[in-house]
Parts: sequence; structure tokens; C-alpha cells
Amino acid sequence: MSEPEKLTKSKDVIAYLAEQFPDCFTIKGDAKPLKIGIFEDLAKRLEDDDKVSKTRLRTALRHYTNSWRYLYSVKTGAQRVNLDGEQIEAVTEEHQQHAQETLKESKAKVAEKNKATNKAAAKKAPAKDKPENTAKAKPKTAKKPAKPKVKLADVELNKLSVGQQVQVKAGNTPMSATVLELDKDDVQVQLQNGLIMKVKADKIFLRA
Repeated sequence: MSEPEKLTKSKDVIAYLAEQFPDCFTIKGDAKPLKIGIFEDLAKRLEDDDKVSKTRLRTALRHYTNSWRYLYSVKTGAQRVNLDGEQIEAVTEEHQQHAQETLKESKAKVAEKNKATNKAAAKKAPAKDKPENTAKAKPKTAKKPAKPKVKLADVELNKLSVGQQVQVKAGNTPMSATVLELDKDDVQVQLQNGLIMKVKADKIFLRA
């Protein structure tokens, strides 16, 4: 009998957990606050499961609880659940505050990363020169930066992950965005200006 294939990606591990414990984990929709110390429960339940190692399990759990979708769910009074979906205890105000701070830091990092990316792209844009030919140079410099500024590459839906930086093509100008949720052919993203929207997978690209 062949050995089961080990799961090596956090996204695949989370999907497996949602399949094994559907009342606890979810890959779409609203997340539920998890019981404190749930890693030990997971390790015990899956100790004979060759598909998931403890190391991958810990990494995937950290990825899940640091996602924006999960952090939004940690609100005072919301009930934490165990692996079977049973309500264990309420989220405290202290835990909500910690979740909000983590969310704020995460958003700031994304904004800073996008800012650095845009600045780097702007530096690569050709500088205006030869002032004597200003009349002729203007049309060229107005169009040319658009190409080297953002080079897009197609990406498959199954290659995307929550928190990943992508380019959303809505109209002629691609916009930087962060993946919030993957749902069949749709991808929920948050644009740099904070707007959250759903787009089809064929509108999502990566910088080449």
C-alpha cells in the first residue's frame, strides 16, 4: 500500500483541517475564534495521520490565526470553539485588542510593501530629458512608463494564497491588492485604498 502524500503547503494543510474539522476551521466565509491551546488538541487528534507533520501543522495554524479574516472574528463576547465546534469560552476584551493591533500591524506592512514596490517601479521609469525636444518627448514619456512600470504575469487560482500581494486588472490600469479569500472562481481582495471587492480569477495577475 502506498503511503499518503504529505501536505507541505499551509494552504493545503488548512484545507485539510477544514475537511477534518468543519465545525472548527473554514476556508471561506466568517472564521470562528479558536480555543486557546487548540494546537495540542490537533496534535493529539492527528498523531497517527501521516499526511500532516507537527511542524507543518504549527505553521499552518499560525498562518490561519494571523489571517485578516480570522483576526476580524476575534471580538469581545464571541465564543471560542474546539475541534468539534463546541463553544468553550468567550473572547476577552484583551484578546480582541491584541487581534486588532495585529491586524493593524499587518495592514501597515502590506501598505509599506506596496509603497516600496511602487517607488521601485517609479525609479525604473525613464527620466525626462532633452528639454529642446519637449513637444515631441511628452507623448512618449506619457505612454512608455505604463509598460515597464507594471509587467503582469498570469497566475493560476490554485497558486494563490491568503495574504498574497497581487495585481487586479479592473479596466486599463492594474491596481495593487492583497488576497483576503479564495472561493472557487472568485477571489476576494483588498485594494490599497482599503476597498474590498470580489473579482474573477482571470482578473488577478502577479508582477512579472
